[in-house]
Amino acid sequence: MKNLVILNEGPYGNERSYNGLRLALGLAKSDGEQLRLFLIGDAAACAKHGQKTPNGYYNVESILKGIAARGAEIAVCGSCMDARGIGDGELVPGSTRGSMDVLTSWTRDADKVLVF
Repeated sequence: MKNLVILNEGPYGNERSYNGLRLALGLAKSDGEQLRLFLIGDAAACAKHGQKTPNGYYNVESILKGIAARGAEIAVCGSCMDARGIGDGELVPGSTRGSMDVLTSWTRDADKVLVF
């Protein structure tokens, strides 16, 4: 099944993106599931490389790396990156600059779309 997970919220402050990433990781680990992950709005900051969190606190960068390592496609809204001062070279490995055209294409192709 083709799954698209869209995250809108920032990486920290509430757990919406964290929970979306946990679900995405579960889907990425499942046999027969294809996963695409699109980060838009404040969620663009989830893909910022070099996050340092206190010991014992979740780190969305490490979750994203685990999702990418399982072959999922990860795109980050380019205009959202620009608005937040995030350059292409600052993205977590395995994620790329995306666009509304990418999101549109992925949405049309998905069997399920999950939004957080």
